[in-house]
Amino acid sequence: MSLIDGFIARAKETPRRVVLPEGDDPQIVLAACRLAAEGIARPILLGQPAAIAALAGGRPLDGIAILDPEEPAAVRQFAAAYAANRDGVSENMATRLVKRPLFFAAMMVAEGQADAMVAGITRPTAQVISAATLAIGYQAGISQSSSFFLMVLPGPPERVLVYADAAVVVEPNSAELAGIAVLTARNAQKLLGVEPRVAMLSFSTRGSAAHPSVDKVREAVALARQMAPDLIIDGEMQADAALSPRVAAKKCPDSPLAGAANVLVFPDLEAGNIAYKLTQYLAGAQAVGPIMQGFRLPVNDLSRGASADDIVGVAAIASLQVGER
Repeated sequence: MSLIDGFIARAKETPRRVVLPEGDDPQIVLAACRLAAEGIARPILLGQPAAIAALAGGRPLDGIAILDPEEPAAVRQFAAAYAANRDGVSENMATRLVKRPLFFAAMMVAEGQADAMVAGITRPTAQVISAATLAIGYQAGISQSSSFFLMVLPGPPERVLVYADAAVVVEPNSAELAGIAVLTARNAQKLLGVEPRVAMLSFSTRGSAAHPSVDKVREAVALARQMAPDLIIDGEMQADAALSPRVAAKKCPDSPLAGAANVLVFPDLEAGNIAYKLTQYLAGAQAVGPIMQGFRLPVNDLSRGASADDIVGVAAIASLQVGER
């Protein structure tokens, strides 16, 4: 069973309400049909029923909720809820925001009418993040959203490493980097069922080089340990010390990771993005992601070229990210 197949099987155990705001896209509609038919999730499509039925091409729409994001009663409800909790926002302003499908979907999640949102096949990532940020907000102690990739390295045995952040945060400061480390570790626990072993990467291992960027990573390690004393987090360290027991024994013999890290946190987006693409193309790894994190409730972004199967996989991951309200 592939990693995604495993996620889908687990999602079926507790099907979640996943809102898909881009009901005008054929791949979204096909994905919703599969999510419903196979009991993976309880999809909610935003759009017009006749148009969605046409895109479904005769496939049954049983089990799919279809909502009009401009339905007056729902718009009034969400606009009032949004304006009530934000100073300086009038209901007229809130109404204009809520009528946008991405924002309407994010408010559904915020107001408990959906468990997760998956979007981005027709909208830029920045718009997905903006809607989620304004309507849902961040987890406690987190100041911005971030992302991670699951890197499935071919076997035997197959191995999964988690890379963060390789898609969203360009130049995190030490506090942001610490937040990325903790969030990614928690998601590794939730999605993969492993004990996260987090390496905060640098071009230096335990003071072997001096530079402000090294200091940033070192400070991030201290902050991350304060945020989550139950997690195994170490650094700053080079990638070989994080992944090779032999190198770790020489460069950092007292490291609790002992060269067996499974979560790699890069110092900036440049390093993370280069690393994930090199791993993908030179090591033949499958890159699953980017998977979003940091929002108070689950939101995930889609590639513009996502297929219906890709969307199903992302919806399954979003379902598994759902926690207790």
